[in-house]
Amino acid sequence: MVMVITGIIAAMVAVFITKPVEGYVDSARRAKMTDAADTALRRLARDVRLALPNSLRVTSVGGTSYIEFIMTSSGGRYRDAADGSTGGKVLDFSNAANLEFDVLGPPPGISANDYVVVYNLGPGFSPADAYSGGNIAQVASVSGNTVTLASNPFAAESPLLPSPNDRFQVVPGGVQAVTYACPTTVPGSFTRTWGYGFNAAQPTPPSGGSSALLVDNATCSVDYAANAEQQNGLLSIDLTLSESGESVRLFDQIHVDNSP
Repeated sequence: MVMVITGIIAAMVAVFITKPVEGYVDSARRAKMTDAADTALRRLARDVRLALPNSLRVTSVGGTSYIEFIMTSSGGRYRDAADGSTGGKVLDFSNAANLEFDVLGPPPGISANDYVVVYNLGPGFSPADAYSGGNIAQVASVSGNTVTLASNPFAAESPLLPSPNDRFQVVPGGVQAVTYACPTTVPGSFTRTWGYGFNAAQPTPPSGGSSALLVDNATCSVDYAANAEQQNGLLSIDLTLSESGESVRLFDQIHVDNSP
């Protein structure tokens, strides 16, 4: 008799407990999807804000959107022949055999196998296009404030395009160009790929390098527009994650600084 009564009570209690438990499970799943989407967008935003000016490009091919840019780690000012300096090593825009230049002020974080980029205007503005190699040089060594390049492509530019403010950006040798890829129609993997080099034509998808999965079961809508003067841009991304018949949708707009 006791077991029968206990069973009846348990069945009655289960009716009231089922819905709260289901609600908790649903809430936990939604929170997990929201957190995953937010983390993915924050990672993208952090990287884009470090993008080399005028290097961001967006292409949609075969149901996937590709966001590519060259990521920088630091930058500085180089010694220029026209700045009135009477000593030191200048970044030479006339003699390709001159591979050394001085960094003015505190040296930025730069080491061998990194890259130096000067006055990048982006695709379509050769030779001021790092993707085509016209204004990017690999670093051979660094000693104090003096940087030695493996070669000097700046002296081969036609026309010569030094930075109006004697500025340069540093691209980490282990990162180089970065691509974020996200499906546009069928849910799939939202990934980040890096270290595959520099390509004049945007690779869709990139070949080689390293890849990491940011989030799965994702679809994206991506748009990029620069202002009339090309000094700033706005990257918009609409990310949707799906799981167990439900979905969460996050939208973000990322400011892109294109002042070289």
